Amino acid sequence: MTGPPQHALPPERARLAAALRELRAGTGLSLAALATKTTFSKSSWERYLNGKTLPPSQAVQELCRLAGEPEGRCLALWELAESEWSGRAAAPPTDPPVPTGPPVPTDRADADADAGTAAGGRGAIMAILASVCAIAAGGLSVALVLLAGHTGDSRPSAPPASAPAPRCRGATCEGKDPIPMNCGTHPLTLASHRTGAHLELRYSAECRAGWARMWSTRIGDRLEIDPADGGTSRPHTAEITDGIAAQSYVYTPMTETGPGATVRACFRPMRGGSRECFDARV
Repeated sequence: MTGPPQHALPPERARLAAALRELRAGTGLSLAALATKTTFSKSSWERYLNGKTLPPSQAVQELCRLAGEPEGRCLALWELAESEWSGRAAAPPTDPPVPTGPPVPTDRADADADAGTAAGGRGAIMAILASVCAIAAGGLSVALVLLAGHTGDSRPSAPPASAPAPRCRGATCEGKDPIPMNCGTHPLTLASHRTGAHLELRYSAECRAGWARMWSTRIGDRLEIDPADGGTSRPHTAEITDGIAAQSYVYTPMTETGPGATVRACFRPMRGGSRECFDARV
């Protein structure tokens, strides 16, 4: 029996599934290899990554560990999906309402039937807050946890134990997607910018290439990257085409970038806003 098509998934599960797929792409592992490195089977991972079932929180943590990414944001997404799966999202909250921020972007989705039985009489919002506060060790706000790993830190993420080798370098990366080319495993964040949407300029020293990404976007938003100091490469553009993409990370293709070079990203919102650009030097 096959799971529901991706567009038919509840938005909470679609966001989680999209996030897990992005993490898995960053590891460069096949489903079989993923099964050997975790406590979950190949068939389980197939269901998790396609949104057919909700994964246990342990599966989310193990995938974050393999990808070398902080787990806080994905666990917050998991709480949202688990609340929807278990029906707690529909229950009236027992605590005063708490205002929520904008939806969290991602690119992942999944869930295991036996993982949706967690007890809880609190509303979905308070369940999320409790989980996030535990992850944050009590000191950080919910907003910081949900945006963990996206604060413009110029240090690369901790690499996985066996990071996959890049599949391109320099000119051979031009116009290619950073994720399947294994350039997005532990890149540098050169600069961050916010204008309604969240924007980042990213760079891989191993691939000698840069790209831009956006999230918290709207359908029709566009992001462009090009060499800011007169390179011969043409600009590369990414556009938000549907609601799932608007809740996910969307990347531009890569442009060849070496040490000392400057790259620029320009964002044009769909709703008639002005074009905004920012740049960074490698």
